[in-house]
Amino acid sequence: MNEKEILKKIQRIEIFANRLVNTVFAGEYESVFKGQGITFDEVREYQIGDEIRTIDWNVTARMGQAYIKKYVEERELVMMLVVDMSASTSFGSIAETKAEVAAEIAALLAFSAIKNNDKVGLLCFTDTVEHFVTPGKGKRHVLRVVRDILHFEPRQPGTNIAAALAFADRVLKPHSVVFLISDFKDTGYEKQLRLSSKRHSLIAITLQDRREVALPNVGLIELEDTESGERIVVDTRSAQARQLYAERTQRATAARRQAFRASQIDSVDIRTDEPCATPLIRFFRQRGARR
Repeated sequence: MNEKEILKKIQRIEIFANRLVNTVFAGEYESVFKGQGITFDEVREYQIGDEIRTIDWNVTARMGQAYIKKYVEERELVMMLVVDMSASTSFGSIAETKAEVAAEIAALLAFSAIKNNDKVGLLCFTDTVEHFVTPGKGKRHVLRVVRDILHFEPRQPGTNIAAALAFADRVLKPHSVVFLISDFKDTGYEKQLRLSSKRHSLIAITLQDRREVALPNVGLIELEDTESGERIVVDTRSAQARQLYAERTQRATAARRQAFRASQIDSVDIRTDEPCATPLIRFFRQRGARR
């Protein structure tokens, strides 16, 4: 996309995200991601109905009447968007690539966060961390995050999820909210996934194109692995070939979900040919219900 196309895309995403955030997402987000505790605010005179356990006995003794301690929730959180920008995310069999859908997801999450006065950061990775935006607040900051995803041009084709999570662990304070947005065309990240899940509230969002799930019957086609460059020719007229392709996808999906369960992290599957908001809303409501 050229600069003019990117600008139009950002404007469309902003309108789309703001509408959903104002009607649905902000409240759902706040109910799921609470602050990290409470802090002392002030003391005030005891009133009928106040919890007796909150009485400040030292102040009460000095003043000759009952006073209680008042606390407020530490609301501010840090959300880090860890976005896979490897070569495979440039694939799209419909109007949008996986990377473009990732930008829409990031916008929804980021606008929800700043609506609740939380900070948002960005980490773009391939087989190394290529771009990092320090967490910040405000609409301008969020639009910069969205623009950076849309404008991003990776220097490397591969994927290294473990390295990206390890970097996030080094730069973030514990108990941050980390959304890992990837198509998970990678292996060997399971150990780091478990480590990061213990340090942060980690949620995995899997991007998938419909042609990665099943092949259509369209005759001979050439398939290319965008990360390795390997190419093969497949005869999609063969029911056996289509079945083998589907089974391979199912095995990869099962392995990925097993890794998420082993790390006890929540996950969301999003397909590029379906509205990304629907599975996200379902995730927030299900997680909120569990809390």
